[in-house]
Amino acid sequence: MPNKQDIAIIRDLATRVAEIAALPVQEEKRALWRQLNALKPSRPMVMIDQVCWNEMNINDELTLRCEDPECRGYEDFLRRTLYQWRHFPVDMVVEPFIRVPKAITNTGFGIAVHEDTIPTDPQNDVVAHRYENQFKKMDDLQKVQMPQISHDPAETERRLAVAHELFDGLLEVRAWGADPYLSLWDPIATWMGVENVLYTLMDQPDLMHGLVGRMTEGYLGMLDQLESQGLLCGPQSLIHCTGAYTDELPAPGYDPARPRTKDMWMFGLAQMFAAVSPRMFKEYEVDYASRICERFGLVYYGCCDPLDKKMAQVRMIPNVRKVSMSPWVDQERGAAEIGRDYVFSRKPNPALLAWDTFDAEAVRADLTATRDICARHGCPLELIQKDISTVRYQPQRLFEWAEIAMEVVEG
Repeated sequence: MPNKQDIAIIRDLATRVAEIAALPVQEEKRALWRQLNALKPSRPMVMIDQVCWNEMNINDELTLRCEDPECRGYEDFLRRTLYQWRHFPVDMVVEPFIRVPKAITNTGFGIAVHEDTIPTDPQNDVVAHRYENQFKKMDDLQKVQMPQISHDPAETERRLAVAHELFDGLLEVRAWGADPYLSLWDPIATWMGVENVLYTLMDQPDLMHGLVGRMTEGYLGMLDQLESQGLLCGPQSLIHCTGAYTDELPAPGYDPARPRTKDMWMFGLAQMFAAVSPRMFKEYEVDYASRICERFGLVYYGCCDPLDKKMAQVRMIPNVRKVSMSPWVDQERGAAEIGRDYVFSRKPNPALLAWDTFDAEAVRADLTATRDICARHGCPLELIQKDISTVRYQPQRLFEWAEIAMEVVEG
């Protein structure tokens, strides 16, 4: 169990988080997210995620002081929550509870990634990758194993006991099940390398259909196991960096002890398919991902992949509610395609935070252009600043971006 000093550190931080979580503004923000996710927004919403935390530690606000590794994990989460609330809260919601991951084991597909990496900043976990191609012939498909799910109740109870000692009387402790991330093509990119995948799609289509087909069956079997064992998570606060609050989930008949996929959000993406045609996108992504997405209540689709030219295919995916509009889309075309049918989930270009000098007016112009385009087409809009690899060790750039973004959406 944690030592007294670690407990004191955690409880001090948790006290501050609990005070923030109790503010009326938290429920106000939840209500705004529900309105957006119902496609009836009061205003555009703003989120910031995937921050270069290694560049953020001003005044030792993020310096960890606990000794126990488990406590340090909680401490890191609490300090980052307080830091973000203090410096760039935008439309984040601070929850009055702590999620404690259940001790779930997933054997995965049985494929280890073979790669070389090159860092640009030793303090940053964003690195360059070169992957070895492990799928060159049909026989290689036998490498793909079907995931097996198991649960260690004793370890889950141990984790909960630690959390109760740390947080009781301050923050609710919630045992948290699996919140699955089921991309088909991101893992394949790490097993083959993107360039090899794209060539193989053309040269050996049967091999690629075999690979993505086996993965789809593996994911569906994994979901069956998570459901049958009661190991899925409860109602989500976030889905892929955006607010997940909605009155439409969980579905009727929800049992908190045995959540189902239809009670949850899922997100899908095929980022390397930026380079393929709409027809190939449908054949290798939509036809397979749809089998997964049809099981879920709502779906967020896309990430860095530009989807402005592929909305006809995205519309074929069941239960989509939000569609990513990456920095590489034609926003006018994307907004015309989305209309009022989905949330236009804009990813502003994080490069504006990384130039030699920070240009606040360029940020304002960028965000204002998105707001005005979506207003013309009636698109429900969210601005999701993410993939922030660097702010040149000037955290105030991100603070200023947040202030500008809120002025744009509230103006």
